[in-house]
Amino acid sequence: MTATPTTPILRLSGIDKSFGAVQVLHDVSFDVRPGEVTALVGDNGAGKSTLVKCIGGIHPMDGGEYWFEGAQVQVHSPREAAALGVEIVYQDLALCDNLDIVQNMFLGREKRRGLVLDDTTMEEMATQTLEGLSVRTVKSIRQQVSSLSGGQRQTVAIAKAVLWNSKVVVLDEPTAALGVAQTAQVLELVRRLADNGLAVVLISHNMNDVFAVSDRIAALYLGRMAAQVSTSDVTHSQVVELITSGRSGDLGLARSNGVTA
Repeated sequence: MTATPTTPILRLSGIDKSFGAVQVLHDVSFDVRPGEVTALVGDNGAGKSTLVKCIGGIHPMDGGEYWFEGAQVQVHSPREAAALGVEIVYQDLALCDNLDIVQNMFLGREKRRGLVLDDTTMEEMATQTLEGLSVRTVKSIRQQVSSLSGGQRQTVAIAKAVLWNSKVVVLDEPTAALGVAQTAQVLELVRRLADNGLAVVLISHNMNDVFAVSDRIAALYLGRMAAQVSTSDVTHSQVVELITSGRSGDLGLARSNGVTA
């Protein structure tokens, strides 16, 4: 079975994760669809980072199922997640200031022609990727990353993630350290990823960003999935209530799940 716009390309079902005596994720289910931006929201400590690291193969799941393109799979490492087509852009970006854009995009995955680096192929692939994302803010693909603005760095990190035929791209707070103009550029790029057919997961505390670009919103509360809803079906205040109390009217967790009135 292949994923369609209405079928999740990535589906997690009944995910549990504990660290010692502390259970961080409780029976979490999470769907991500191609061509959509799914915003993953929740307060600090809600379990967002742990869930993402389970998706990315960094943390082994204690229980539950991981489905990708309609087939149940086992993901035990970031390499296995990447082989499926899952790429995660963490908040620290993991870019090397002393390298240029091309070198960063191919870091650890360099193209070679015999024993030497194939710079021509890497430059062509980097250029095609940036052009495919309509990135026009970078003057040269041979610029040192240390010379780039925060928004340009985020753009390079996202381009690096989509360079490898990725199908799901997870973005961890991509606009957290950016100004207004750079935030607008990055959000435009996020939307473009989904419009190009990728499944995008956007982790954000900024509700304006969430409502600006997301198609669906998944709200975590104390390690449980409070709700997964279409963005058009909820208001800003409802999402805030889901984040802070796990419920908003008839939407959200049952009170027996530890949700207080």
